[in-house]
Amino acid sequence: MAILPSNINPPIITEMPDGVQGKGYFATSFEKAVGLARKNSIWPLPFATSCCGIEFMATMGAHYDLARFGSERLSFSPRQSDLLMVMGTIAKKMGPVLREVYIQMAEPKWVIAVGACASSGGIFDTYSVLQGIDRIIPVDVYVPGCPPRPEQIIDGILRIQDLIGNEHLRRRSSKEYDDLMHSYNME
Repeated sequence: MAILPSNINPPIITEMPDGVQGKGYFATSFEKAVGLARKNSIWPLPFATSCCGIEFMATMGAHYDLARFGSERLSFSPRQSDLLMVMGTIAKKMGPVLREVYIQMAEPKWVIAVGACASSGGIFDTYSVLQGIDRIIPVDVYVPGCPPRPEQIIDGILRIQDLIGNEHLRRRSSKEYDDLMHSYNME
């Protein structure tokens, strides 16, 4: 085993899913293997409109390095991404565009509302600002703050990873999921 200098951390290896292990083999369920692969290869689509977008840029920088968590490849195409990160103030005129972006994403897809404005309209309680994106699309994780620090955004990514890793493969074809989509007028 190589000895690393004291200022270099050893690489972090993801934890194994539950399973049966023996000499020369490891067996687990298909669902857990898929969950492990999905949670460590998220392709986020940043939908940034204001100051929260600047904090997200810092999150992608060298100091915080979101790539450590399997989210290195940002996708600016909804059809090639599975995590929609809505950051900043969303005007009501922008609502239909955001909804269309969500609809164009392939299943499975997840959503993070980053910051007070995306979560609840923030300090902008006006006629032109959408008071939370959950009025037009379902949200999986809310990241609080105005604007949230990069550590908070990373915590939101870790929460999404937990949700993705433990999600049942058939959740998206369940009656509860169909009812949720129907409540947002999405079929």
